[in-house]
Amino acid sequence: MVERAFGSGQVPQGEGFAEEITHGWFNVAYRIRLRDGRKVVLKIAPPSGVAVLTRERGMMRAELAAMKLVRERTTVPVPRVDHADLTGELIAADYFFMEYVDADNFGIAIEEGRLPAEVVMAGGRQLGALNRELNSITGPHYGPLVGTGSATWREAFTLLMEGTLADGRRAGVDIGRDYDEIRAVLADNASALDEVGEPRLVEVDLWTKNSMIRNGRIVSILDHERAMWGDPLMEAGFTGIDLPAFGDPSDFVSGYGLSELSPSQRKRRFLYSLHLAVVMIVETVFRGHTEPTTYDFARTQLDLLMDR
Repeated sequence: MVERAFGSGQVPQGEGFAEEITHGWFNVAYRIRLRDGRKVVLKIAPPSGVAVLTRERGMMRAELAAMKLVRERTTVPVPRVDHADLTGELIAADYFFMEYVDADNFGIAIEEGRLPAEVVMAGGRQLGALNRELNSITGPHYGPLVGTGSATWREAFTLLMEGTLADGRRAGVDIGRDYDEIRAVLADNASALDEVGEPRLVEVDLWTKNSMIRNGRIVSILDHERAMWGDPLMEAGFTGIDLPAFGDPSDFVSGYGLSELSPSQRKRRFLYSLHLAVVMIVETVFRGHTEPTTYDFARTQLDLLMDR
């Protein structure tokens, strides 16, 4: 794989040239030291035989498409892609090599208490501003970046929710509610989705742990595989508006420049948090989690939303 990407002269010698980066839950990533000492990152998608959510099929191709859009149409920093192989010739999975960003993971640095409060605040605001710039990219339809989409956001989001519910049923996941209860809430509030009048690039999973910080500034945004054409209010940075357990969104919202939400916008935000809670419950089965922490947390968040 290294030879195909960088040439035979960069093939590492000996052992210990690959180190797994273990923070992600979907793709696998390795920090690779090339023969000349330069570091790169190798990211590999799940093989085709691995069960994934409907929404997750072909996600690496969506990530590559998203990174290309961001590089070409914004000033948002993303890693350089050095080589992508979608042929399946070497291994039975898509993979790509990208630039290694020598910086701290913002979210992990916050968790470990290594950043002063003013840096955390400024970083949150910068994330909001960067996310707003990402959302300035408009698209041809709603839904997936790669492949066919929908003419309306209501249709695209309904397909997204229905796909997740179908995944849960297929895997026999107990979400703590009747699946039709979720459908009923969506149906009761779906008219709010009709106010979204233009498909925009939505990262969906842009939060502190998908960003890198150096000297108090965000220097790279990572993990774009869940990006789609949709409503910017779906961005992860806004989740705390509905669910306080996800953290105070004030810095992100301030950096984004979002004013007070209208009643219709509140309904849409509520639906996006509802979908996130269902996804977090269902995916624990697909990820093969052996302890219940994430499942129990997501069940609690879903109950909070449904009680409202």
